Amino acid sequence: MNMLKTLMPENDRQKPAQRWSPIYHGLRDAIVSHRLTPGTKLPEDELASIYSVSRTVVRAALQALAHDWLIRLEPNRGAFVAQPSTKEAREVFEARALIEPRVAALAAKIAKPEDVRLLRGHLEREHEALHAGRDSDAIMLSAMFHVGIAEIADQSVLTGFVRDLVSHSSLIIALYWRRRDTTCESRAHHALVDAIEANDPDKAAQLMKDHLFDLLSGLDLQRPEPKPENLADVLRG
Repeated sequence: MNMLKTLMPENDRQKPAQRWSPIYHGLRDAIVSHRLTPGTKLPEDELASIYSVSRTVVRAALQALAHDWLIRLEPNRGAFVAQPSTKEAREVFEARALIEPRVAALAAKIAKPEDVRLLRGHLEREHEALHAGRDSDAIMLSAMFHVGIAEIADQSVLTGFVRDLVSHSSLIIALYWRRRDTTCESRAHHALVDAIEANDPDKAAQLMKDHLFDLLSGLDLQRPEPKPENLADVLRG
């Protein structure tokens, strides 16, 4: 099933390592942890020097980060850490609130015991990351949980929408969160899995709607945006 791509542990996905993976993960962690702040320029030549790789490898990593909405690529200007506005943040969560309750209901209708087992295993990895202070991993795992529910629903178009939206909201959460439980650490995800296991679509939809509202309310959209940091100091530190 498609869901295995998202909910299975990373070591079990049998995905070949990419040369750009260390650059991707290094930049992702620096962005989500706020060590690289919104608007920071990411020159290919400087990154190639920092990571001792070619600009071609750096370019592949930047493309992957742009796909995940963590950076923006501007023609003739290069790559920059994404800088989502408060208006954009609200619009992303409004879109999620329109789509994801329906997706949760669809998943609850057809979920199998194996689906629930994978969801619960994924929750354990979420909690481990958050309790260990790995906030970047916790945010990404939380996003993957939502994609996994969409994949259980077996709706490829809706899954694409959810994947795009949760990738977009990962940086929004990292930038604007004021509570660490904004990462969906405990009750909300467990309650969703319980409703899906019970094959209760109405409850799953309502829980998802409430959960997304709580996520939005946990963001401080009045927070001033910090100034960009020195790239080499951050990544070599």
